[in-house]
Amino acid sequence: MERPTSTDDWDRHWGDYAEAAAANPAQRYRLRLILSHLAFSGARAHLVDIGSGQGDLLVEVRRRWPQTELLGIELSEAGCRIARLKVPHATLLQRDLLKPGDVPPAFRRWGSHAVCSEVLEHVDRPDRLLLNASAFLAPGCRLVVTVPGGPMSAFDRHIGHRRHYTQETLSAVLEAAGLEVERVAAAGFPFHSLYRLAVLARGRNLAADVAGPSSWFRRGVMRAFDATFRLNLPTSPWGWQLVAIARVPG
Repeated sequence: MERPTSTDDWDRHWGDYAEAAAANPAQRYRLRLILSHLAFSGARAHLVDIGSGQGDLLVEVRRRWPQTELLGIELSEAGCRIARLKVPHATLLQRDLLKPGDVPPAFRRWGSHAVCSEVLEHVDRPDRLLLNASAFLAPGCRLVVTVPGGPMSAFDRHIGHRRHYTQETLSAVLEAAGLEVERVAAAGFPFHSLYRLAVLARGRNLAADVAGPSSWFRRGVMRAFDATFRLNLPTSPWGWQLVAIARVPG
């Protein structure tokens, strides 16, 4: 994830929440959504994970499609370090995509597929981040984007959310970055939405709940939510998980 101001400390974030993030049923639900929308063909794909965090998406893609070449771009040194241990065959670049910079020649216009998951809500200029990231993406690259919709919780603010999106505002950001939007949909109803309501109710106390080693009780609750998330409707106007498909022009 990228850092727009000095108040966001992503090295500390992954130190505090790496274990909880890996076990988060909402994250596993998003992974299933993303993987179902990547639409890999038989050709060898080049995947760019924009804001790759601690590498969980890269791990899953490597497991399912071992021939796929992987590039993760991440602001946090701690996130890159964790991801390199999890998926040593991937290339990890530590980079602030809110700032322009030269693209390594080997990765210029490289990606045939890309993902930007739960990143745009953390930055003040999401269009700029996507525009800078586009230098890594080949013409016609398929980009899957996820962002939260619905109300913002105290925990969301604690981890640096600037905004939550509607289908219209997400589409506007993608278009402002010069991308061609194929579709934007809301997903996650009803069980992901119920989970988000529980997060809202817990408030800032959730930060202490999820930091550090997991308890057996928390693991049990997460497994229960994970099972119910498989029963969510594919799309629903009441879903609070937004998923967009866009392409790089050309």
